[in-house]
Amino acid sequence: MSSSVEPSGGIEIAPIEDSSLLAFYRDMNLPERRTFWACAAGWALDGMDFMIYPLVIGTIIAMWKVDAGTAGLAGTVTLLASAVGGWLGGYLADRVGRVKTLQLTILWFSVFSLVCAFVQNFDQLLIARAVLGLGFGGEWAAGAVLMGESIRPQYRGRAVGSVQSGWAVGWGLAVLSQAILFSYLPPDVAWRWMFAIGALPALLIFFLRRYVEEPEIAVATLAKQKATGDRPGLHEIFAGPILKTTILASLAVTGCQGGYYAITFWVPRFLTTERKLSVVGSTGYLAALIIGSFVGYLVGAWLADKIGRRKLFLYMSIGAIAIIVAYTQLPLTNEILWVLGFPLGFFASAYFSGVGAFLTELYPTRLRGSGQGFCYNFGRGIGALFPFLVGALSTSTSLGNAIAIFAVLAYGLFFLAAFALPETRGRVLHADG
Repeated sequence: MSSSVEPSGGIEIAPIEDSSLLAFYRDMNLPERRTFWACAAGWALDGMDFMIYPLVIGTIIAMWKVDAGTAGLAGTVTLLASAVGGWLGGYLADRVGRVKTLQLTILWFSVFSLVCAFVQNFDQLLIARAVLGLGFGGEWAAGAVLMGESIRPQYRGRAVGSVQSGWAVGWGLAVLSQAILFSYLPPDVAWRWMFAIGALPALLIFFLRRYVEEPEIAVATLAKQKATGDRPGLHEIFAGPILKTTILASLAVTGCQGGYYAITFWVPRFLTTERKLSVVGSTGYLAALIIGSFVGYLVGAWLADKIGRRKLFLYMSIGAIAIIVAYTQLPLTNEILWVLGFPLGFFASAYFSGVGAFLTELYPTRLRGSGQGFCYNFGRGIGALFPFLVGALSTSTSLGNAIAIFAVLAYGLFFLAAFALPETRGRVLHADG
């Protein structure tokens, strides 16, 4: 493979010679494949764990007599805590390594998912979800950097994006668990078992300890830091020319996360209230959404290397705005709404496949964990306000209107910030930064 150097900034770019979706996997060696499957499984179980709460929120509202805004606050608090956890987790990954940080964060959020199954009131659940969020955010930061550094630059978008598709798998597992548990158990018991299932990611640690290796580029950088004593500081992503990158990337991720959460957190409730479907009856509608999401992740992974990260973000943000307005505002029959679930899931997910690789390529190696962890989870934290704001606004207008308003605002921000950032497709990463 040959590479080129951009005239501005001396950035080395690897050409995308084979743009087929699975080219990266065919060329992987055994350690790379193990890393790929470990990160994909971790992200799937992460997605399952997060989506459990939106699926049981109706039961929580009925059982503990909380309003929609208060119930949405638990989702918001989880994501706000994940913003802190992602920043700290990314910093820890730069200091002690990607794999060790991944193990610690998976264990953390698995334990506190189990704690959620035993809480006795809403205040306890709020606290447990907040503490869980610390590990939830750190897991993404460590896993995304691990994947980004383990994969060659010409395949990075497809590989990291394909791992992202694991979220849809986890979402599907959560919906399947809901359909089974709520069919055979009373609601006041079934929701506890849902959270207990969220502790399953802890089993992944055994695989990580035995089979997944630290990327060579990270090992070299850590060794250099140890020899020179020049360890990265938390503040460095806010200094010099890196500051502009951090601001714009944080705004872009705020938009894409806010739009996603405004949709996925409240659509289950939208179906059971404004569309008058039962919890079990809404499963087919959520299945269409999830299948569209899964396909979106895979197509987005391919497009991230085919057309570049920025174009992926711009096209998908426009598509997401159009489909959410149609889904919530047009007088559609339930049959048409079911069909629209596929494109809604597609456009609300496809852009995520480019985000991990994009953030990996924006930062030097010594700051990659901190920068990537902060930007993604800052966006997640601010985006975390959207479940609460949608729930609060729904007390004065319809839930469909509230979802549409905040989703359009979020995707508009995503479009503008992505437009202002550089294209990073194919950037070659170096151990010295």
